[in-house]
Parts: sequence; structure tokens; C-alpha cells
Amino acid sequence: MKVRELMRPVREFPRISSQATFMEAEEALEKAQQAFGSGKAPQRILLVHDKTGKIVGKLSPMDLVQGLEPNYDKIDSLTNVSHYHLSQRTLERMKEQFRLWQTPLAELCKKAYNVKIENFIRLPSADHMVNADDGMDSAFHLFVVSRHDSLFVKEGEEIVGLIRFSDVYRKIAQTMRECPIPE
Repeated sequence: MKVRELMRPVREFPRISSQATFMEAEEALEKAQQAFGSGKAPQRILLVHDKTGKIVGKLSPMDLVQGLEPNYDKIDSLTNVSHYHLSQRTLERMKEQFRLWQTPLAELCKKAYNVKIENFIRLPSADHMVNADDGMDSAFHLFVVSRHDSLFVKEGEEIVGLIRFSDVYRKIAQTMRECPIPE
């Protein structure tokens, strides 16, 4: 089975411009969540496109929260701290040194109307992408290793869809149910 067979094309996802503001992003995420919650949309993923309409990423509530504190970029990926075996005390010193979370909530109203998505959205990394014609083993590997809930699907250099872990799992479960019972 190829990735293409389980991917969802980009046309199925709501989109937002990378030129949109923080406030517009929050409103779009809320709208996507409501549509998903009411059953009107099959997912709540919000894709981000550039000025030319090319998909450049996706936006989640976590992206917005990280966008509140731009100084995280000054520390080499706090999401992987266990990899570096840093103590909690060391992390606290790093936060203090960079003054993380000292002012983001106080600055929220200003940021909500002035900061654009392009200022904090992260472009998809290699561990977040598969090619449409890759075998499903490539997608399985990235889902297991990177723990993403979805992967971008590319044809050439263009993002043409996403493959969601929920769809992959559903296919695995269906295949298991259809297997004959061993005698």
C-alpha cells in the first residue's frame, strides 16, 4: 500500500494565510474546532499557505502558545530536553536567563493584532514528511519515531496532502479484523 491511498488531499482542510494575525489564527482554530466537534468537519487541522497559495505548514493551539514566547528559539529545542539529560534546575536557570514567560500574557493583546503567523510558524521538517508514492512502511516509521499525529505528503517539492495517524490506525484495525482466525 502506498501513502497516497490513505492520505487526505489538502483541499479537504481549512486554510489560513501566513499573513494572518495571531488573533485571526486563534479565531480560525476555534472555528475549525467547532466544525470538528459538531461533526461538520472530519478533522481540525488548519493548514497554512504562503502568499502564492503554497502550503507551508499547519497551525495548532500549541503553535499559538509557542508563538507567545519567541525566546524559545534561543534555546536548542526544549521539547527534547530529556535527550540532553538536563536537570530541572538547569532548565529553570535557562528560563530565567532568557526570561521565558515573563511577559507573554501581558503582551497578549498587542501580539494578537500585530504578530503574523509567518513570524512563528515552523516549516515542516524531514521527519514530518513522506512522499505520496512511498510505501506505508515509511509512514509507519515516522509515526512511531517522531510521534506526530499527521505527516505532510509531498509530490516533488509540493505538499499535496496529509496522512493522519487516525486513518492509518483505522486501516490497521480493519485489516486485523478481516484476518482469518488461525485454526
